[in-house]
Amino acid sequence: MPDQPRIEHGTDAGDRTFRCESEMPVSKTEVADWHFRAGALDRLLPPWQDVRVIEDSGPLRPGVETVLSVPIAPFVRKRWRARIEEAVPGERFIDVQVSGPFGAWHHRHEFLEIEGDASSSRLRDSIAYRMPMGPLGGLGAGVVRRDLAKMFEYRHYRTAADLRRHADAGDVAPQTVVITGASGLIGTQLTAFLRTGGHVVRHLVRRTPDASAGEYRWDPARGEIDASAFDGADAVVHLAGAGIADRRWTPERMKVIRDSRVDGTRLIAETLAAMTTPPSVFVSASAVGFYGNRSERVDESAAAGEGFLSDVSVAWEDAADAARAAGIRVVHPRIGVVLTPKGGALEKMIPPFKLGAGGPLGSGRQGLSWIGIDDLLGVLHRVMIDDRYVGPVNATAPEPVDQRTFAKALGRVLRRPAIAPMPGFAAKILFGRMAGPLLLEGVEATPTVLADHGFRFETPDLESCLRLLLDGTPPAG
Repeated sequence: MPDQPRIEHGTDAGDRTFRCESEMPVSKTEVADWHFRAGALDRLLPPWQDVRVIEDSGPLRPGVETVLSVPIAPFVRKRWRARIEEAVPGERFIDVQVSGPFGAWHHRHEFLEIEGDASSSRLRDSIAYRMPMGPLGGLGAGVVRRDLAKMFEYRHYRTAADLRRHADAGDVAPQTVVITGASGLIGTQLTAFLRTGGHVVRHLVRRTPDASAGEYRWDPARGEIDASAFDGADAVVHLAGAGIADRRWTPERMKVIRDSRVDGTRLIAETLAAMTTPPSVFVSASAVGFYGNRSERVDESAAAGEGFLSDVSVAWEDAADAARAAGIRVVHPRIGVVLTPKGGALEKMIPPFKLGAGGPLGSGRQGLSWIGIDDLLGVLHRVMIDDRYVGPVNATAPEPVDQRTFAKALGRVLRRPAIAPMPGFAAKILFGRMAGPLLLEGVEATPTVLADHGFRFETPDLESCLRLLLDGTPPAG
């Protein structure tokens, strides 16, 4: 990880100034290339802020503009339009505010060599800005100073962490990767992570595809797929499937949940198996629901459990058999609860906790196998490029917890009490038949396969993960 960033505030010719500089674990060229590739904006947006991308300029070049919607006060948002004024590959780029929350904004990004050390470099962000509303704007200057320091410390951490993750892969040639579910919570960030790392990403989509964006059409319910998506590809990462918790479990919805996973996986597996030169690896997602409701800790050697989620997971993994039979390396990341305030379970938990109404669900003793979103990207990347991984891999942090421990940790990070439990009967009334498998039952799954192969987690413990995601505090070490 980078050293502690050097942060400076000041004034210059009437403008307020800010500078953040820190060491990066790779060469100047690699840091610059990362920033100039598509996806860098997605990776740099702070997860604890509700910043929405309205228009993304894509790869950096002079004159292009990016439009964001940013929160400036509770229930108040403002559009921020920024233009790239200068872009010198390998050296620097400058963005300026066209319109937005500041009176003025001039941001210079520089990539600097370290004399005598070609394996590392320095990243420097320098900003000159003016507060809005003249003298009245100065009343908020202290908040802006704190927010800039917090945001750029996170951005430098995120940049260095992603670059280190790619460097850990060793001398891997750029891959061409086909992703399903690319518009989802995981797929969006995986696409950005891979593209900033120099890989080529294609998407399978169910709507009319945009060929210029590397999109190809498929319709798993109809058994239709554009097989040319896989021509020349090195890997397939299959994440698509109907949402587990986005609506109540009627018999019809449960069928959609199962079929969307099984039919899509089988269609891809059979398509790959029929190719003369298929991709070398098929990473087909699964879930820790495979293990059912368990009181004991389990790893990948454990048998399947019982219940709807277990049955779905077994069928989901079996649907890839055609690819296995064709000699393609198939990996099933059994994904735990993915932590990010941008969506999923954590996003739903934050509002009641902030109101002081958070607490454990049911008994609080049920297991919760979790993983931070950025560690999950690292897992998917690693199993994609490392041929030691075959079969099931628990994509979970090394320290699973019970639900009561999770609630207490979230309360500490949000500085709120976590003493308002939701009784099991109330959960069943509110959520119906999904309450048991999703909320009141669970398992503590440990990532033995990842540990055996030396996988490095950014945030192996729960509290460091929550602090990084919710207040931008980088983990120690």
